[in-house]
Amino acid sequence: MNSSDYKEYTSRMDKTIEVMQSEFAAVRAGRANAAVLDQIKVDYYGTPTAIQSIATVSSPDPRSLVIQPWESKLLKDIEKAIQTSDLGINPQNDGRVIRLVFPQLTEERRKELGKQVKKYGEESKVAIRNIRRDAMEQFKVQKKKSEITEDDLKIAEKDLQKITDDYSKKIDDLVAKKDKELQSI
Repeated sequence: MNSSDYKEYTSRMDKTIEVMQSEFAAVRAGRANAAVLDQIKVDYYGTPTAIQSIATVSSPDPRSLVIQPWESKLLKDIEKAIQTSDLGINPQNDGRVIRLVFPQLTEERRKELGKQVKKYGEESKVAIRNIRRDAMEQFKVQKKKSEITEDDLKIAEKDLQKITDDYSKKIDDLVAKKDKELQSI
């Protein structure tokens, strides 16, 4: 077995880590970061649309974001989308722009966010294990069709377990890094 046999599965595992990192970016860490808006969608002519696609988002200082929609009638929709999200910040609408002021994180909120980050990490590990299971089922089908030997199947199983362990460790490292970032702010 060679590494190209696992390319499909490792690229799916890479995608899993990318998704987890985008979820991490949306975790509010006490300083203004436009990535927290990535998960929030606004109804724009019947289509759920990312805020960055319909407005200019800027950060005038480390603790605030200013959202200036390209069409003023979107102010209310953006405000409502932010309020109904799990962002936990009340938007301030002055009729022209929406301001988001990020408060200093409390110890309790840091712990909550830490739990959220760990949950994202655990969900990603489950996804990685599911990819390994799919791969093993594929190799077992190949064995049944006599496309690979019993030895090849054992090698594939060992290789897939190593790949899975490597990705799980990568996830653990990223979770620890994000958690440390949250605790140090």
